[in-house]
Amino acid sequence: MPTQLQSGAHANDDPFRTEVRQFLAANFPEELKGKGNLLAGLEGPTNETDEQKKWREAVAECGWGTPTWPTEYGGGGLTKAQAKIVTQEFAKSGAYNPIGGMGVMMFGPTLLEFGSEEQKCEHIPAICRGEIRWCQGYSEPNAGSDLANLQTFAEDKGDHYLINGQKTWTSGGQWADKCFAIVRTDRRDKHKGISFMLIDMNAPGVEVRPITMISGTSPFCETFLTDVRVPKKNLVGKEGQGWAIGKRLLQHERTNISGGGNLALMMAQSLGDIAKKYCETAADGRLTDNVLRDKIADFEIRWSSFLFTARRAIEESKAPGGVSEISSVLKKTGTKLAQERSELLIEIRGLQGLGWEGDGFSEGELEDVRTWLFGKAATIYGGSTEIQNNIIAKRVLGMLDHA
Repeated sequence: MPTQLQSGAHANDDPFRTEVRQFLAANFPEELKGKGNLLAGLEGPTNETDEQKKWREAVAECGWGTPTWPTEYGGGGLTKAQAKIVTQEFAKSGAYNPIGGMGVMMFGPTLLEFGSEEQKCEHIPAICRGEIRWCQGYSEPNAGSDLANLQTFAEDKGDHYLINGQKTWTSGGQWADKCFAIVRTDRRDKHKGISFMLIDMNAPGVEVRPITMISGTSPFCETFLTDVRVPKKNLVGKEGQGWAIGKRLLQHERTNISGGGNLALMMAQSLGDIAKKYCETAADGRLTDNVLRDKIADFEIRWSSFLFTARRAIEESKAPGGVSEISSVLKKTGTKLAQERSELLIEIRGLQGLGWEGDGFSEGELEDVRTWLFGKAATIYGGSTEIQNNIIAKRVLGMLDHA
């Protein structure tokens, strides 16, 4: 099991890369190639096979599921360069990272920055081991783009809070163990009256109702909170600090939503290769449709440039405090490009790209149609494109509203 190079102080890339390869050869089952991270899914419970559990536990033991997180909380303690090697070697061998989901993408980095030592010791190790599934309690029926308008209220009852209200678009809420949420603790101030709290999804008074999407899936929920008791120890930071903490978490979310964190997309089959299976080609293998060929080439150039840029930004953000408003640029650009890719896939496949069910369509064709439909929401959730434009104008470009 990897130990000697975990600190990364004087590690040489070649020996460490060899160590990662040896770890994969010893621990990653061949039958799991092509599988995905169950913790990152939003459409089902975390039901692991024996092989999936063994793989998750092996990765958790060396901390490589959260490679740059501190070792004292169960992370790998690796340098950015070593973490990159782990990602590269996993991808090359067809192995997936079994540690993930919202706990890794959003909540964990935020808690490492704002949480108390007690909270870090309680929650971070379970995230690093992939034992807890988290969901996000942000949006409300009347608090979407104007998130600070949220009305879910946490009443101070001495040794605990009593929470009443409603959240919506709770991704994976019906499968989650815990929820990180922003709630109102003071009605007198729109922003300073918001606090960041942790809620047990199995607590009395928590009710979830799945929402069926146009894609036919139910990855989101309405969440109703009725007299839900939350211990005082579950307040992250101080009362009234929730808006600042919540915005920080959104920066992590937007970076990941952009697609920049997904190396699998980077390694995916090119649109050109897919087009050759569906469209007419010349003797030299080129697509005969010049317009389509130009569209694919233009997209692939922009897509590759974005992914490499986003990947670099993500590496730079892994240090505490590293994530910034640049996440809004990544979110705005990445989600739009992902939508373009889905639309191009439909165009390339023609009638085969419009299947909903039936034996006349492959599993990949049907999945891509649902991805195309589901992807329409990507420019809305996590902060709409319009919201990102405002953030970019004010925080990145330094433009002030003089109206």
